[in-house]
Amino acid sequence: MCKNVIKGARDMTDTTFQEETIIRTSGSHNCGGRCIVKAHVKDGRIVRITSDDERPDTDKRPQLRGCLRCRAYRSYLYHEDRLKYPMKRIGKRGEGLFERISWEEALDTIADHTKRIMAEYGPEAIYLSYATGNAGKTSEQVWMRRLLALYGGYLDYYGTYSSACTNAATPYTYGTVNSGSSREDWVNSKLIILMGFNPAATIHGTNTAYYLKKAKEAGAKIICIDPLYSDTAVALADQWIPIRPTTDSALLDAMAYVIITENLQDQVFLDTYCLGFDEDHMPEGIPAGNSYKSYILGTGTDQVPKTPAWAERSTGIPREIIIQLAREYALNKPGALIQGFGPQRHAYGEQPPRSGAALAAMTGNIGIKGGWASGCGSPCRKQYVGSIPINNPCKAAISMYMWPLAIQKGTELGKREGVRGVDKLSANIKLIFNLAGNCLINQHSDTNGTAELLGDENLAQFIVVSDHFLTSSAKFADILLPGDNFMEREDIVLPWSAGDYVLFMNKAVDTVYECRNGYDWIRDLAERLELTAEFTQGKTLEDWLRFIVDETRKENPGFPSYEEFKEKGVYDWEYEEPAIAFKEQIEDPRHHPFPTPSGKIEFFSSRLWELDKPAEVPAIPKYIPAWEGPEDPLRGTYPLQCIGHHTKRRVHSMFDNNDWMEEAEAQVFWISIYDAKKRGIKNGERVCIYNTRGKVILTAKVTPRIMPGVISIPQGGWWSPDKEGTDQRGCINTLTKYQPTPLAFANPQHTNLVEVAKLDQMEAEK
Repeated sequence: MCKNVIKGARDMTDTTFQEETIIRTSGSHNCGGRCIVKAHVKDGRIVRITSDDERPDTDKRPQLRGCLRCRAYRSYLYHEDRLKYPMKRIGKRGEGLFERISWEEALDTIADHTKRIMAEYGPEAIYLSYATGNAGKTSEQVWMRRLLALYGGYLDYYGTYSSACTNAATPYTYGTVNSGSSREDWVNSKLIILMGFNPAATIHGTNTAYYLKKAKEAGAKIICIDPLYSDTAVALADQWIPIRPTTDSALLDAMAYVIITENLQDQVFLDTYCLGFDEDHMPEGIPAGNSYKSYILGTGTDQVPKTPAWAERSTGIPREIIIQLAREYALNKPGALIQGFGPQRHAYGEQPPRSGAALAAMTGNIGIKGGWASGCGSPCRKQYVGSIPINNPCKAAISMYMWPLAIQKGTELGKREGVRGVDKLSANIKLIFNLAGNCLINQHSDTNGTAELLGDENLAQFIVVSDHFLTSSAKFADILLPGDNFMEREDIVLPWSAGDYVLFMNKAVDTVYECRNGYDWIRDLAERLELTAEFTQGKTLEDWLRFIVDETRKENPGFPSYEEFKEKGVYDWEYEEPAIAFKEQIEDPRHHPFPTPSGKIEFFSSRLWELDKPAEVPAIPKYIPAWEGPEDPLRGTYPLQCIGHHTKRRVHSMFDNNDWMEEAEAQVFWISIYDAKKRGIKNGERVCIYNTRGKVILTAKVTPRIMPGVISIPQGGWWSPDKEGTDQRGCINTLTKYQPTPLAFANPQHTNLVEVAKLDQMEAEK
């Protein structure tokens, strides 16, 4: 084991000198960053956390330093509320009433239900819920997938709660989601526009904010477009442009109108590389008036020019600002229009990624240094790291957001509802494994409605949860298992997206109470299903980690041995130059066509045209006014748009119960000075936020850092309803609506209308 012993390190709680052991490891939770964590261990306990301070800190390779989340691991690890023993439910689902049982009883019960449901309903009735609390290469999710695949299969899912819409939509333009260049190329940009992108809080790859800072120092102007004056805007922006949620495509359309009418587009680029920009470059057989240019100028079917004045009404951005922004982007080449994931988490979230890509193409900012192709922005340069082999014989898959419908009426769901692999599901979901995740309730939409669904034991008949705490989702378990902590296990982890490195997690301390590693208890479950030999192949967990390293070395000749990787804790891939997305396609289109059906950048997608759903899934990117958006008549009753921003004190819902993080940043919602004054609300006052789906009691942060007409609840607060069902913690999903988006079948969680009232006013109205 990698142990750098510091002789004579001083224990400030003792008068004697004691040795302190430093273990180099990392975290495997679903964080936008992935950093080096150094656990200082003494007498079997972690006494403090430090980060990357030994490796050379260079411009080309800055150190991988953890933020406050990593540094609060001790409070998470030693929290008094940590689950300690296996338990079974003794009350109604969701009440959170459990009693301690043995591991033998827990696994026997799980095995019995798995056998019964597989026999009665088949593999499509068994579902592994979306869970990212442990994103390691040998997480519980990985092992359960392997076991169920060996047992006959399971209903799989595709997409993520973070990026489902852009993952689905971007390939209709580029043929891939890998439209992002390396971050170190941003120093070559003259202009960087960040749309709903806040890496100062969400990280989006360790050191992303650092690369933006380097670009700014090199002369780039940075503009942040966001309903919030985010931490990134505060630290780096030359200009903040507030925008109403769900209207990003309206802004981008109006920018396109300015660029076209002022003849600022790169016509040679459009003629060479693109399909569907204008009527002269359309697929055969498409009626006139369906090009992107016709839509923008209002000469197409809707006859509405997408002028800055038109966009001003939707976005709330003054037309003069829209004109300025369009001209700046068109005339300051190379420019990078970078889209975060927030703007695509709305009712028609498939449109903004394609709208952004259209502007990048119009300005010729694709495939060049300092440019950016927009869309999803997943890195175009990737490295191979081995994985645990899983071969699921069940080919059915649903969008990760569709599971409530698959519980209620799975056998009615087919390809029109996004089912993949089969024409129609053969069973409703009856058994759920929710391993290290909080999407069963907390991170899913409409918590009240979802709780009612899960409470019906005639629908989902059995739910298994493994976690560290009694989270909102864990309360719905029939069997609840205590997982081991990141500091108590070994694993291999990769960055979320950006970053050319991989980390080895060394075990820092022993597991406590009866918490167990996923491989250990799922191996014991495999024994009950008579699959031990097939599941383990005679390997220990360390043997499997060695297997991953060996597989990685086959594709990467320079990759270190298992022992060396474990000792150093990190491996960096070396590159001379930043990777530029679509560089080959632009420099040599004849030999490197885009991976689309036409081989070009597709403003117009024939695949979307053939879906014949033009009102919600148009063949070209369009602004579609959202239900519960700024133009919904429902605003007469619920006048405020409600969004849920990420906060640096949590990773999604993780650390919500961490006192240190609460001290760093309390759970409060943001409301503008204008909206607060209108309602007589003072800063720090507890108020009620409500709509038809629920009520949330939360403290108001009255601030100029959010635009009027919008409030924001930091997402991730644990749903904590009182006896009347009113959430007392601030879980935004008490207010969100369960309505999948039309193409990705994804979560529209920034599409909500609410009202805010003082508590005494609410009491008076009862």
